[in-house]
Amino acid sequence: MTLSRVTFVAIGVVIGLSVSAAGAQQPYYKGKRVSVLINFAAGGPADIESRIFAKHLIKHIDGAPSLVIQNMDGAGGLIGAQYLGEVAAKDGTAIGALTGTAWIYASDPGRWRVDFRKYEFIARSPSTTIHFVRTDVPPGIKTPEDLIKAQGLIGGGLSADTSKDLRMRLGLDMLGIPYQYVTGYRSSPPARLALQRGEIHMFAESPPSYRSVVVPQLIATGIAIPVWYDEIVDPPVPSGQLEGLTIPSFPQLYKKLKGTMPSGPHWEAYRTLYEMNNALLRLVALPPGAPREAIEALRRAVERLAHDKEFAAESRKIVEYVPEYETAPDLTEQVGKVMVVAPQMRDYINAYTRNVPKK
Repeated sequence: MTLSRVTFVAIGVVIGLSVSAAGAQQPYYKGKRVSVLINFAAGGPADIESRIFAKHLIKHIDGAPSLVIQNMDGAGGLIGAQYLGEVAAKDGTAIGALTGTAWIYASDPGRWRVDFRKYEFIARSPSTTIHFVRTDVPPGIKTPEDLIKAQGLIGGGLSADTSKDLRMRLGLDMLGIPYQYVTGYRSSPPARLALQRGEIHMFAESPPSYRSVVVPQLIATGIAIPVWYDEIVDPPVPSGQLEGLTIPSFPQLYKKLKGTMPSGPHWEAYRTLYEMNNALLRLVALPPGAPREAIEALRRAVERLAHDKEFAAESRKIVEYVPEYETAPDLTEQVGKVMVVAPQMRDYINAYTRNVPKK
């Protein structure tokens, strides 16, 4: 081999290595389009918060991908959550913004063709639920304590097996308030409309839509009043989501009406549902088997979001607080542990679920 040939080969190797290094350093999401799948319909609390989250998260994903929002509601959020694991792209471009899915999985893991605990969890956000009632329920509901006198109360919900519906029913049963129950609304907006029309009297929503929609449309107009928010301690843990709201927690209301703290099997069921829902109400996830580069890029983006002043400002403007999204390298393992329920308690809650009061 001549000297010139050796030199040419050496230069070619250097160029090849440089091109490979540049390719390795290119952000995973460069040139990609990200689809954020929300498992509830537009206009509800999950949609309101998730759209704000997605809008600002995309700015922090290395590679500047484009963004598409997709709502896929039904069955209390189950349809969208299962679609993410079974059908959606597995390359990191399909991200689930999932709400209220943890208990639906924990209550019957066998109905999931793709194990929900095997999804790749990117972030979680704790939250609570605020229950409100029409003020014209006989003999008239002017304060949360008046709920104990309610006659002909009709509670409304999304699905009999959702944590939110179950906690409403358990709360009413623990307080000893007779009620009928209508479920099957696809999302919060149609249930909210049914309450406005008087077809149902009681419903519950998480703080994003409660503060931005329920308060101006139903509370400020005198159509409804809040009666409790879900919590398991007394005094309740302070939360920015409830800042400025004068609403008793369920233990506070129960103690005021009954003189003691709640106890018994229904209370243990309520506690189980609350602890899972509070920790895992909002989950950001990728399908199982998503590329490690995608997982790490999204977790970095969530960390950056926590310091995003524009995200904080828009959140305060629309929902009056800043949602907190937690992430960690072992988040998938953390979430999986929370979604495990003792068999006896699962059987108790599932039996309770099937014993649905009819209108």
